[in-house]
Amino acid sequence: MEGFGLIEMWHSMGIPAKTVALFLFVMSIWSISVMFEKILMYRNAVKQSVAFLPKITQFMRKGDLQGAIDVSKQYPKSHLAKVVSAGLQEFLNEKDGGASTDVVEAVKRAIERATVLTTAEMKAKLGGLGTIGSTAPFVGLFGTVLGVITAFQGMAKAGSGGLGAVSAGIAEALIETAFGLFVAIPAVMAYNYFQTRMERFEVEMSNSASELIDFFLKMRQNAASR
Repeated sequence: MEGFGLIEMWHSMGIPAKTVALFLFVMSIWSISVMFEKILMYRNAVKQSVAFLPKITQFMRKGDLQGAIDVSKQYPKSHLAKVVSAGLQEFLNEKDGGASTDVVEAVKRAIERATVLTTAEMKAKLGGLGTIGSTAPFVGLFGTVLGVITAFQGMAKAGSGGLGAVSAGIAEALIETAFGLFVAIPAVMAYNYFQTRMERFEVEMSNSASELIDFFLKMRQNAASR
């Protein structure tokens, strides 16, 4: 079995095969870094949102909108705080500015903008993660083709088709295939997991936006009935 270790196979690889292996390695490191980044981002978003909701509810019940904005700024990583803060700030700006346009419609637009920006921020780099998951097997397959070519070159140099002439190239080809799958499988699993989490975050932001709009509608109805 001598000569079939990873180090020995690395030294036996040609420059094209080494380039493919290094490319897969870079893809693996990047995808792992994105996984850790998103895990921390989503965990902090959930943690801060859980702490944010009870406090914002207290200020909203008291009608202290400025206090609600101030408490929202204490949770910069909460996706709900960003959406609610945008709606509250727009409401106060429209109210203080004495704008003639429908305040509620202005708040809706502000909330929609905040939701889109927050969603884009939380989805950043997920596309790259999905691309790695879908392309890494093909990159590994490309390395496999190069390994097979190396095997046939070894066969031609040896002048025979014995196992010893092709074993190095076949091993190289299998390593490239395995490495491609090793990079792709975690990336696909992580991409699907993060997409599911994002769908939940989008539902939460949509619900919070609807509740805030309902709150302003009730305020307007109460003001009109007085």
